[in-house]
Amino acid sequence: MTNSPPLPLIGVATSMMQMPGSQFTAHVSGKRYINSLNKFSECIAVQIPSLGEEYDYADLVARFDGIVLTGGRANVEPHHYGGPPFPPDEPIDPDRDATVLRLVPACIEAGVPLLGICRGLQEINVALGGSLHYRVNEVPGKNDHRMPRGEDVTIEDIYALRHPVKLTPGGLFQELIGQDEFDVNTLHGQGIDRLGEGLAIEAVSDDGVIEGIRIETHPNFAAAVQWHTEYQPEREEHLLSRKLYEAFGEAAAERAKNR
Repeated sequence: MTNSPPLPLIGVATSMMQMPGSQFTAHVSGKRYINSLNKFSECIAVQIPSLGEEYDYADLVARFDGIVLTGGRANVEPHHYGGPPFPPDEPIDPDRDATVLRLVPACIEAGVPLLGICRGLQEINVALGGSLHYRVNEVPGKNDHRMPRGEDVTIEDIYALRHPVKLTPGGLFQELIGQDEFDVNTLHGQGIDRLGEGLAIEAVSDDGVIEGIRIETHPNFAAAVQWHTEYQPEREEHLLSRKLYEAFGEAAAERAKNR
């Protein structure tokens, strides 16, 4: 009887959320993120509470085989990248900002595999000195990348494939699927303005918005996308999302084997 190798342990970033109808606040990450990781990255996924300065980040990341930065309702606050202040009614999550913007450089330093999704892409960009557009739809020449809204809008409508992205020739994403272009969903208001240091562009939308990045200075798998990979990656039209989970899982498994 042979022993199976241990499944990699993946830390998943959380957002702070006021629970409906109560005074309690919770550390939250979406069910689809966890389910997709468990299935397609073949791992054990656990949540990382957003505790900001309370962590020793070198010690924290050393305990994981990979880190995932999920999407979130709130946007990264602009004081982190020198942008103009948000309007008073803009949702913010300072605890998540304080946590993830420290997690990213710690992962690079330790070589811990890193996967960013939507807000996660924006966090990686800001953590490496980049900046964000507050509203992509307000930038001349850019389309509206926000999710559809309304009482009759379904989950299928929200996550529908909305536009193509062009993959960088010879890049990681193109290598994963052997295609030059791929259709994706779009649910974001913010987007990359100035690209962070050490980042390579992997995918760009038809209106020029950066949709995929890779950390060139990272010694292991480290990539992020602006679309939502967690929605039905098992479907063939979401092949790139599934391949990203698989590649991330393979890198995490290799770290688990050697750690």
